[in-house]
Amino acid sequence: MTRTPISTPHPPTVLILRALGLGDLLAGVPALRGVRRAFPGHRVVLAQPPGLTGLALETGAVDAVFPAEAPGRAVPDLGHWPGPPPDVAVDLHGNGPGSRDALAALRPRRLLAHACPDGPPWRDRANERDRWCAFLHAYGIAADPLDLRLPRPTTPSPAPGAVVVHPGAASGSRRWPGERFAAVVRALRVAGHHVVLTGGPGEDALVRSVAERGGRRGCDVLTGGLPLGELSALVAGASLVLSGDTGLAHLAVAHGTPSVTLFGPVSPRLWGPPRSPDHLALWKPGPPGDPHGRTPDARLLRIRAGEVAAACLSLLRDVRGRQRQPGPEVAHVH
Repeated sequence: MTRTPISTPHPPTVLILRALGLGDLLAGVPALRGVRRAFPGHRVVLAQPPGLTGLALETGAVDAVFPAEAPGRAVPDLGHWPGPPPDVAVDLHGNGPGSRDALAALRPRRLLAHACPDGPPWRDRANERDRWCAFLHAYGIAADPLDLRLPRPTTPSPAPGAVVVHPGAASGSRRWPGERFAAVVRALRVAGHHVVLTGGPGEDALVRSVAERGGRRGCDVLTGGLPLGELSALVAGASLVLSGDTGLAHLAVAHGTPSVTLFGPVSPRLWGPPRSPDHLALWKPGPPGDPHGRTPDARLLRIRAGEVAAACLSLLRDVRGRQRQPGPEVAHVH
């Protein structure tokens, strides 16, 4: 007698769209985990750039990544979705209608989006983590804005215990002058700290210039853009991270690594870490600027090298005498 194999039906799918950058992924972790808990019997798939796949899976919030990306912060085409239609589609990409329509084209059974008739109003001046958790709450899905920590990487750090200084940024308006980073590097080295400089793709010249002015050895420079797994391990094992308002700052918060972050066109109230003695956000209040501008923002230029060095050294002294706090946050220095 021939037995007919019993086919196991595929679980229903939740497709989440958040096809943005590293910082956006990490700021979205609390919302992603909220969706994961709300749909325990579903397969949760995140539409995002494929280069972030490893980190997305490490969050424990998603089962798979659907490769999707577009230049800038544009809405990607989702037409290559392998189907069948998702049971639930969640728009964590923006306030629509473009992102909503991209998901709606897949004909999900249920669509959650700001631009839907049942969607909540867009909170323009909210912190990014709070905004998306509040969005889910409006649909009856619980999400905690502080649920953002990542597990410790299994990859060894290339420079355990170092102070990591990252002078680059995706846009010129968020890029503090290299000569000021170099002055801080000198102060940290004089105080006896091992400093490692990092940069993303295309930032090698900037990193080397800061290194030369900061008076460091060649082994202290990690250029070319580290693979994300190695970068995550470097940040997780660092004693401090100094950077502008970039994805690396979010990575420091996710790993509970003390950090000093320099803000300019955008207030740390919108994109900064939660309040914690381990995370200092340096910012000069003023009207918001263009976060994607080509030249350094006027508020960013008001931050001086001396106060940044003092903030770094003070935080390093404070952290030495106590164990790292289990949850991150922000002290604002004006």
